[in-house]
Amino acid sequence: MKTCFTSLITLLLIPVLHAQLPRPASGTIRRVVNFPSRFVEPRNVDIWLPDGYDPKKKYAVLYMQDGQMLFDSTTSWNKQEWGIDETLGGLQARKLIRDCIVVGIWNGVVLQHAEYFPQKAIDFIPPAYRPELMPLIRNKPMADDYLKFMVKELKPWVDSAYSTSPDRKNTFVAGSGMGGLISLYAVCEYPEVFQGAACLSTHWLGTYDVKDNPVPDAIVQYLKSRIPKSSEHKLYFDHGTTSLDSSYGPLQKKVDELFEANGYDASNYNSREFAGEGSSENSWNKRFYIPAIFLLRGN
Repeated sequence: MKTCFTSLITLLLIPVLHAQLPRPASGTIRRVVNFPSRFVEPRNVDIWLPDGYDPKKKYAVLYMQDGQMLFDSTTSWNKQEWGIDETLGGLQARKLIRDCIVVGIWNGVVLQHAEYFPQKAIDFIPPAYRPELMPLIRNKPMADDYLKFMVKELKPWVDSAYSTSPDRKNTFVAGSGMGGLISLYAVCEYPEVFQGAACLSTHWLGTYDVKDNPVPDAIVQYLKSRIPKSSEHKLYFDHGTTSLDSSYGPLQKKVDELFEANGYDASNYNSREFAGEGSSENSWNKRFYIPAIFLLRGN
């Protein structure tokens, strides 16, 4: 079964011919068009390989959400990008981080909120509020199936198609906004798979209600039940002070206190505020080197 699935993906792996690929400033991009899944809707997956990628070497893997926004502003909807290729290419060239590749998972657009909302946190939301939440997640929470896609389908293929170190110590996940939530959720639900997560401008609100919103407390309650071991994991969080980020500070503080109470310290936990920054790829581009070094320095 694995051989058939891998062969199917290999047939779908195309370099440039029939899709507009990002043009990275550093490294190369390979794309799987409509990666098939038993759990979620098919979507594109972009794999970034650093300059000098060598199949004889082993590489750590960083899985990133909202994959269509990572590498090339000319192909993104808002003409912004994370600049992942420039940042990670430069850091690797200077030996500031270990050798790594990036797997950019495109979001499901209309299903993005349903796939990224931490599904088991819904159990901690008062029933009276759930009718307001359900339309936002398309009346069908999908985060657990999305993580099954990542862990049971995508990761095995990446590890078979590329020269990776597949162990937990070399497997990371990152995202922003709702992508920050699902990245944290991935470490909590699959602590044996992911060593760490970078969660930028984490959308603790879960919805777009700032006042009387029970979602942040529900997420904290979920974390109390599933917090990963401090001896085995690393977490990075940050937020700005403008736009959506202006509401994240007090919520992030509650999360920081929870992790600190469970044994996390500066060696494995980093939480930062960036004054004047907001929720945008341009903002994340400027500071992504910080979580990259924090997660990927030395083995």
